[in-house]
Amino acid sequence: MAVTTFEDLEVWKRSCQLAVDVCVALHDSRDYALKDQMQRSAISVPSNIAEGAERDSDGDFIRFLRISKGSCGELRTQLYISERVRQKVGQAPLAGSRPMIQETKEISAMLQGLIRSIDSRRSS
Repeated sequence: MAVTTFEDLEVWKRSCQLAVDVCVALHDSRDYALKDQMQRSAISVPSNIAEGAERDSDGDFIRFLRISKGSCGELRTQLYISERVRQKVGQAPLAGSRPMIQETKEISAMLQGLIRSIDSRRSS
């Protein structure tokens, strides 16, 4: 299947689902600062994929994919911090924390692959 819009990209679909998962997991959290930052990072991943795809320039698309990849790393770090904070205060880990961490790793790899693909297409 040919990619015609960002909605066709598997990495966009998966990062949207991750953002939903993060928002749901944090729904009742009272750690407002970390909750807000994690939600912003999670939402930034698919949003930057979409914004870059809509720019009509491979160079811009790559730039926004790199921003998206950075947000994905930021979210992974915040998930690790959340785990440690919750452990220190005697709370259970955030529901789905480990699968979400794994998903950030996979999404980052997918983004890197997409960046390489677009870059090599530009170079040929």
